[in-house]
Amino acid sequence: MSVRWGLIGASTIARQFMINAIRAQTDGEVAAVMSSSTERAEAYARENGIPAAVSTVEALLNSDIDAVYISTTNELHLDQGMAAIKAGKHVLCEKPLALTSADARKMVAAARQAGIVFGTNHHLRNAGAHRAMREAIAAGRIGKPIAARVFHSVFLPENLQGWRISRPEAGGGVVLDITVHDADTLRFVLGDDPAEVSAFTQSGGMAGSGLEDGAMCIWRFKSGVIAQSHEGFTTKYAGTGFEVHGTDGSLIAANVMTQKPVGSVLLRTASGEEELNFDREDLYARSVRQFHAAIRDEGQPAATGEDGIWSLASAEAALQSSKTGKAVAIDPQLGSIA
Repeated sequence: MSVRWGLIGASTIARQFMINAIRAQTDGEVAAVMSSSTERAEAYARENGIPAAVSTVEALLNSDIDAVYISTTNELHLDQGMAAIKAGKHVLCEKPLALTSADARKMVAAARQAGIVFGTNHHLRNAGAHRAMREAIAAGRIGKPIAARVFHSVFLPENLQGWRISRPEAGGGVVLDITVHDADTLRFVLGDDPAEVSAFTQSGGMAGSGLEDGAMCIWRFKSGVIAQSHEGFTTKYAGTGFEVHGTDGSLIAANVMTQKPVGSVLLRTASGEEELNFDREDLYARSVRQFHAAIRDEGQPAATGEDGIWSLASAEAALQSSKTGKAVAIDPQLGSIA
């Protein structure tokens, strides 16, 4: 049976990644797209071979679809997600799930109560590189993990700048855009949850008033692992990476904090250096494949709604720490607590 998708948001990410990821499935079909602009919806549908274009969420939800992919601006996710759940549609939502973890919890609870499959589109945990790191750590190949470092400061392309650097009310800024990803990827790779974060944010010249375009965070995990992460929109030449250091070895990954199945992972131990092999499956195709399996009651989405709550609560705590100058505890059930 085919899974018929409706796109809430005629977005760049859907065009570049998600439409192809859905169509890569033997049981996937993009049936309709919604944009608040009728002209944009129609042009997007025409350019991407989508049969139907509508200008309201209600019209989309009343069409013949089984699931929605939400990639609108962040402040719209809650109402659109709740409407989809009420209409009985499965939901794959971009991060952050909402502007607050309290709102994210409402949405996830509503989906659970309705028996709806709800996933967070945290693409990085679908990367073969990060899965290889997670497996190596779980197998004890670096001993007990002690520390980690994430380098995820990039240069935000002009076509993506827009609301991310100009609209605080839409959930702009680098923390809600990238720190959420780093929090999720650290959780996934380490198999551990963050307990506390200290953060500094920066306005390095790209973002408008009231928004940050750079952040550095120090994390303490429940196991005692400490980690640091650097997120940014303003560094043209930095490159990305992810390191995990343990008592018996280190994992050093380069060019892996990206939407594409690229990069390398090096395992360094007393025996020398070994480059780890990993699959190069499209990150979004894996996400959709697991989401379809979850609809068939075969496991869970790659990142669940609960994972989305964790990453948003972590980002909230980072923002609070940057304002107060104090470390902030992280509790996904309560939100950030100083």
